[in-house]
Amino acid sequence: MKIENPAPIQWRFSERAEQLQSSFIREILKITQQPEIISFAGGLPSPQTFPVETMKAAFDKVLSENGKVALQYGPTDGYLPLRQWIADSLSANGAKIVPEQVLMTSGSQQALDLLGKVLIDEGSRVLVETPSYLGALQAFSVYRPEFKSVETDEHGLVPASLDKVAAGARLLYALPNFQNPTGRSLSVERRVELVETCARLGLPLIEDDPYGALSYKGAPAPKMVAMNPDGVIYMGSFSKVLTPGIRLGYVVAPLPLVRRLELAKQAADLHTSQLTQMVVYDVIKDGFLDQHIPKIRTLYGDQCQVMLDAMAQHFPSAVQWTKPEGGMFIWVTLPKHIDAMKLLDEAIAQKVAFVPGSPFYANEPETNTLRLSFVTVPPERIRAGIEILGKLIAAKL
Repeated sequence: MKIENPAPIQWRFSERAEQLQSSFIREILKITQQPEIISFAGGLPSPQTFPVETMKAAFDKVLSENGKVALQYGPTDGYLPLRQWIADSLSANGAKIVPEQVLMTSGSQQALDLLGKVLIDEGSRVLVETPSYLGALQAFSVYRPEFKSVETDEHGLVPASLDKVAAGARLLYALPNFQNPTGRSLSVERRVELVETCARLGLPLIEDDPYGALSYKGAPAPKMVAMNPDGVIYMGSFSKVLTPGIRLGYVVAPLPLVRRLELAKQAADLHTSQLTQMVVYDVIKDGFLDQHIPKIRTLYGDQCQVMLDAMAQHFPSAVQWTKPEGGMFIWVTLPKHIDAMKLLDEAIAQKVAFVPGSPFYANEPETNTLRLSFVTVPPERIRAGIEILGKLIAAKL
């Protein structure tokens, strides 16, 4: 029986809910769904790289051979054979990672949320790069930290600058490989210095590495977690090397921390899909990624070069940009007087989209910056979109 004329509910949201903000990128993606838009906005992997038939065969195999297990609840920490595979892949240079250190998550975004929940109190100091990954800023901000921006230059994070801001900090969040949004990478020397500095300061270091396998030269840089497994928290994902639709990530942490993360995950979703984990393990266990990832690197490397060549041809000399050696992004710095937010409005009117740089800054945003992604756009549309952007920028000089 339906109640007639019920009184309207006076919703009282928590202070945390009141401060939640939509992802700027997700809002732009609503616009870029229009097929006529040339979108350099999304950080989406190319659907051309999705191994559809391989995944389909693995789903059929797992369901046929072990369906009752795959469709059941699973352990919170994840499917042991997959965790063992991850631990073995990260064990290098004498460092031994064990599967007990690996927690499977529903995408690496969940790992960020769990780390924030376990490590951050209101007012806690959290160190981030300048600029940093928007998704991390969004995940951590729910827990009301005090963000401190760490100095960066054209080569990325400057380890020597940590002493100025590290006092009392709970963590340092960094993306060392083909960073989102800038495409920059830390040199081996800086990685060593960063790990040593964090160890000296007693500062937990989060190494977020979704793009590390996507080096166009085919030689991934050494991972910092192997330099100090007791002080570095490693985050990985299968989104960029298989498919994001499976929502499968993982965090590797020292045992005291990973146990706390597991407890936090129990309260969030009990466990990550057992079926998905078993399917991914079946796909990768015999070396599939060794053949698959080079194809992704070639595609992305070729399209990156198309964009770089088009920018050299069409962008005014007053504009600067990064030249990534892997990953999915190019970072553009415009003359100081040009506001990228206003430029976006003009670009969308001409059917081109990008992401302004301001949302990637925890503090003091630089409004004359923007991020371009090239991996989902065919070469001819890359050239056409960059030519339009170049003309719009030139008109403002």
